[in-house]
Amino acid sequence: MRLRPIALLATLLAAGAGLEACTNLLVTKGASKDGSTMITYAADSHTLYGELYYKRGGRHLAGERRDIREWDSGFTFDTGKLLGSIPEAPVTYTRVGNMNEHQLVIAETTFGGRKELQVPSGIIDYGSLIYIGLERAKTAREAIQVMTSLAEEFGYASEGESFSIADPNEVWILEMIGKGKGQKGALWVAYKLPDGTISAHANQARIRQFPQNDPNNALFSKEVIPFAKSHGYFKGEDKDFSFADAYAPLTFGALRACEARVWSLFRRAAPSQNLSIDYVKAVKGAKPLPLFVKPDQKLDVRDAMELMRDHFEGTEFDMTKDVGAGPYKLPYRWRPMNFKVDGQEYLHERAISTQQTGFSFVTQSRSWLPDPVGGVIWFGVDDTYTTCYVPISCAIKEPPKAYAIGTGNFSEFNWDSAFWTFNFVANYTYTRWSDMIVDVQKVQREFEGRFVADQAEVDRTALNLYKQDPGLAREYLTQYAAKNTEQLMARWKKLGEFLIWKYLDGNVRNEKGEVTHPNAPEDWLRCIVKDHGDVIKVKKVEGLAPDEE
Repeated sequence: MRLRPIALLATLLAAGAGLEACTNLLVTKGASKDGSTMITYAADSHTLYGELYYKRGGRHLAGERRDIREWDSGFTFDTGKLLGSIPEAPVTYTRVGNMNEHQLVIAETTFGGRKELQVPSGIIDYGSLIYIGLERAKTAREAIQVMTSLAEEFGYASEGESFSIADPNEVWILEMIGKGKGQKGALWVAYKLPDGTISAHANQARIRQFPQNDPNNALFSKEVIPFAKSHGYFKGEDKDFSFADAYAPLTFGALRACEARVWSLFRRAAPSQNLSIDYVKAVKGAKPLPLFVKPDQKLDVRDAMELMRDHFEGTEFDMTKDVGAGPYKLPYRWRPMNFKVDGQEYLHERAISTQQTGFSFVTQSRSWLPDPVGGVIWFGVDDTYTTCYVPISCAIKEPPKAYAIGTGNFSEFNWDSAFWTFNFVANYTYTRWSDMIVDVQKVQREFEGRFVADQAEVDRTALNLYKQDPGLAREYLTQYAAKNTEQLMARWKKLGEFLIWKYLDGNVRNEKGEVTHPNAPEDWLRCIVKDHGDVIKVKKVEGLAPDEE
């Protein structure tokens, strides 16, 4: 049965096993203020516990095997179903989250693609490709070679996937999909972003036409075009082949819930482009979004953080404007996203900032610094809008306790866990958003501003220590991340206590600590009057019958 567009979207969003609602921003060296490459990632799932994955590198004996476990069944390394094993590499590299010790970064969003290709034969799923790639590659090109060769040799085991891959010099998008039931291998294309540009993807394949005789800027599987032709996905000359159109045809859901997030990133970073909203509204004849744009101004790490904080503010999709936002302009809609009234289907917007984010990050890979100093992952948990990003070096010897695997889990609340502490503050903030978010952002910006301001001195200190002994630099950077995280955790708990004190029982304490009772915004009061005014309207009392004894 062929699903209608909204029904198809509902099916995709209901597939809770995968990170099927993530967002990536990719920034090349020439598009950043300091010459770093940057990747952002929001890992969104209603059952994902946010923590900082960490695995030490090492040397391995001949004959050692590496287990491949299904990433989606646990979201924590080696907690899923055993899919098989592969020969271990002689040398593996330490990885901190989605960055390894060589400043290589790999992130993803799932686009699904054609249903008949979503059940390929193999043991390497997308999560395993990411983390094995980080363990075995030093550069983006090496990562592409590792990931694609693994999929070819051992078979791909996931739906269609878009990968963001960056080293200190190059930024690539790799898109991959399987060949269908019983067929091993994968179909893929990788495209290097032109220097000075940014790109993004958000659960929809984005590579269309690509250079087919320019291996410096585009790589692809030898079967990607012939396979599409033999299965009727593409007709025409090879030069006109589009990976996205062949393997992930657009639906209303792909436009409105996925490409709309890319549009919002682009319209904020490059407003001069005047990219029309018509495309993501599925207006017939609208021009597709470009794969990449040149930002109006070069971006720094704070810009990248703020771009990941987005509810379509200032557009007709603005989630603070309709009645669903309530009296305090809450830009969130509880799931399911789709609903039906009187036989008509409707769909809430899906913004970049969303309540179900497990973790997110902004990475910096800096070519002018040695790897232990140059690679920084600015890490946060929960909603991108309410989180606070902490700088963590790719050279740390262990993760800060609040983010470490084993500190907490999704099954029970734990004040030692950053995930639960930040969720506590965010979920309380949702109850009176327009007022409380001001208090949250005050602390958020205080800490992020300090971290960014301190980074130059941290770099100098770490670089001096590195010249003496790389181990000293690693120890310093480990302690620095731990200290910042401890301070942030303590402050965020105090923030939660402050919010309950200030907004207890619908009261609002003023600057003097006095309890006040400000009215709800007038536009919300008008909604109440329109819906219930006849019942609650104050009337003049006259002509009542006297009490009878």
